[in-house]
Amino acid sequence: MEIHSERQAIKTQVLVLGGGAGGVGAAIAAAREGAETMIVDRQGFLGGNMTIGLPLLAFLDAQGRQVTRGLPQEIVNRLIELGGSFGHRECPLHNSTTVIDPNLMKIVIFEKMKQYGVRPLLHCEIIGTTVENGELKSVIVKGKGKEIEIFADVFVDATGDGDVAFMAGAEFEKGQYANGETQPPTLMFTLGGFELERFMDFLQEHPEELKHGSSMKIRPGYTAEFLRASENHVFVGLKNMVSKLRKEGKCPIDRDTIIYINLPREGYIALNCIRILNFDGTRLEELSRGEIESYLQILPLIEMLKEHVPGFEHTYLSSIAPFLGIRETRRIMGKQMVREEAAVNGVIPDDTIALGSYIIDIHSGSGDSTVIRSLAGPYGITYGATVSKDVKRLMLSGRCISVDPVVFGSSRVMPTCMAVGEGVGIGAALAALQNIAPEEVDVQIIRRKLRQHGAILSLEDVHAALG
Repeated sequence: MEIHSERQAIKTQVLVLGGGAGGVGAAIAAAREGAETMIVDRQGFLGGNMTIGLPLLAFLDAQGRQVTRGLPQEIVNRLIELGGSFGHRECPLHNSTTVIDPNLMKIVIFEKMKQYGVRPLLHCEIIGTTVENGELKSVIVKGKGKEIEIFADVFVDATGDGDVAFMAGAEFEKGQYANGETQPPTLMFTLGGFELERFMDFLQEHPEELKHGSSMKIRPGYTAEFLRASENHVFVGLKNMVSKLRKEGKCPIDRDTIIYINLPREGYIALNCIRILNFDGTRLEELSRGEIESYLQILPLIEMLKEHVPGFEHTYLSSIAPFLGIRETRRIMGKQMVREEAAVNGVIPDDTIALGSYIIDIHSGSGDSTVIRSLAGPYGITYGATVSKDVKRLMLSGRCISVDPVVFGSSRVMPTCMAVGEGVGIGAALAALQNIAPEEVDVQIIRRKLRQHGAILSLEDVHAALG
């Protein structure tokens, strides 16, 4: 005998699918505008990659000017109050680093959801969409053996992988244009017992371990002295040692450098070193392979570091992220696309809803290298890049917005995703409250509201923020 559980139906004005940086930004901003807002995520918490030990990169541009403010800054301010961040620090490699306590980030996001009246629905997997005449009507989620069909006026796909848009039949691109290769995922993990001063002494004695490959264009000043000067740093290096150990068969990872993030807790660092090559994060079989291969690299990597790198001798495994950090999958086609030429030339159109300024950072999906290019200044991410070209009432936020693969290397970082989300959330709320399509919303009203909340949308705003 077959027993089918009844499908529950609920309705909201704005439905945000995915609770990473782009989803959090969109949900808070939509609720703040007065729209009834729900956010759905498969985890039991919100924040996505902001909760796995990664730093927030490029609040500042290459000239040290703050180009991301608004809601992302509000969240960092609260972390600073709790001792979970040191704020922003200029960096010759990343433009700026903002290291954060990943556990406190989870708490701060729930605080903000409660403050602004967002309704989270957690532990849910998205399993389908209903589309009629090219218009998205509902999204179906499932959890604990029950299905819920959620109807909304406006939907925001902030799944990272563009799962909702894909299910709804939207056109998309995946990976790099040349070969379709996607940047590899990583599994973050945290070590305790790290002796920072001992490691810094080693770097001062071996400055060659901070020399990088020709594909990484890094500004001068990324030295042991720079790293030692503040706990707010991200280390990328040990290229010589890693190459030597790989030749000796003693390196378990497919990358040419070690990256650690110095966490705001003494003796704790988060490692971003594991790389799974030739990977497609939109396939379940690949996600399973990636998780297993990643877990099995952790202990050999810790042993390698303990044996060969001063400062790591007494380290121990403290935590492992609850999911793979996926760098790149689908990009959904929007009404507009932000292209390489515009980003490299710092074009900021008058329908910009967020500025991007992070370096172009493309990790090889099939080898051990990374391509890094600096941008002279910020570029504009336009509202049209967040509105689906094909599916009515569907908006995009986070890393699946409409950009080309090169711009994606810059726009995928979390402060930018959250800043884009803030603009998307305002647009979604205005569309829902006025009963119009997202593309019919007046972008200048969105921009005015963003500025009221402290967002930076132009070089004039950048200069004004400098005072």
